[in-house]
Amino acid sequence: MDHPVLEGITPARTGGRNGMAMTPTDMFQEVLAQKEADLARVLRNRDGIAIEKSADQMDEIQYASERDLAIRNVDRESILLRQVKGALRRIRDGSFGTCIDCEWAISPKRLAAVPWASRCIECQEAADQESQERGNESEPLVNAA
Repeated sequence: MDHPVLEGITPARTGGRNGMAMTPTDMFQEVLAQKEADLARVLRNRDGIAIEKSADQMDEIQYASERDLAIRNVDRESILLRQVKGALRRIRDGSFGTCIDCEWAISPKRLAAVPWASRCIECQEAADQESQERGNESEPLVNAA
């Protein structure tokens, strides 16, 4: 795939499957496939979510806190796995490296740091701000209860 952003990334000299130079897209695909495998392995281990009972109330509180943390970690890893799978899908369909909102190229530095990024930095900041504002709208209702 020829993409202006991906052309700006220097391909590896070696390391391809057949000892040939890897294209930037191949490099991203390899990194993303490894990340996908790592996340899938982590998500299979859900021991921390098990409900443990204890006669001691302090132990119960500790178990509940640990379970809550484990659930938040699983949720975060699941979201990341969906983003990685989305990036692999964009590589296959030829839209990798293009912002899903403005359709401008995502900078090579951003892709190098976050290969699963689906938005350019400007659109991601706007999406984060919008998400944060939506979250704050419901906060007074939570506090009122």
